[in-house]
Amino acid sequence: MTSEEWESLCDGCGKCCVLKLEDADTGRIYYTDVGCKLLDCDNSRCKDYAGRKAVVPDCVVLSPENLDTLSWMPMTCAYRLLNEGEDLPQWHPLITGDPDSPRKAGHSVAGQIVPEAEVKERDMIDHIREW
Repeated sequence: MTSEEWESLCDGCGKCCVLKLEDADTGRIYYTDVGCKLLDCDNSRCKDYAGRKAVVPDCVVLSPENLDTLSWMPMTCAYRLLNEGEDLPQWHPLITGDPDSPRKAGHSVAGQIVPEAEVKERDMIDHIREW
């Protein structure tokens, strides 16, 4: 797969770019409605995709080699689904031809999140959300 083909798998939902909390006792991951400082809250796209690692050093760069280690990836993520031998969802842009189909199908965080700068760390637990 070329890098362009690999990148086209991303449906742009933004779920992998919301901040997550991990229960220290159980290891369970909880998603929040708080977007990474580079996530555009209106369209769920990274504001500096090419330079994201310089701004957010712990931003994960997905690759076929590391997918098995990323259990926190959204269940609807195309990378995860294909890695697990599943098909793309019917609302995926590669199937619909519409880059806005994840939002239309209710699978995007666009318009439903707040910027990281607006939430204090102690208040993060109040932002846990089931996507």
